[in-house]
Amino acid sequence: MSSIMDEKPAFGELSAQDLEVGDIVEWKKWCYKTRIWQPNYGVITNIKNEIKGNRMVSISMVMPLSNSRQSEVEFFTPSLKLVSKVQKSDQINPEFVEKG
Repeated sequence: MSSIMDEKPAFGELSAQDLEVGDIVEWKKWCYKTRIWQPNYGVITNIKNEIKGNRMVSISMVMPLSNSRQSEVEFFTPSLKLVSKVQKSDQINPEFVEKG
């Protein structure tokens, strides 16, 4: 009998495979005043696996587009809906970044 266990993917990791840094995503938040789910949008800044509640899960950091003062928000990756994929030409090429 082998003492090595098969490593399973993190919870939500399959959803993370369809997303990447720079993608625009949507999530819904309940508005008590209007009593409807209101959509919110943001850009993924990081996707990582973390231990939450004694389980490895996929976590995405998102910069909201609605409020420039708001900092990044952490989400369980499967709770995000893809709105627009980042285009490879939209990504910053490090060769063209000014050195300060």
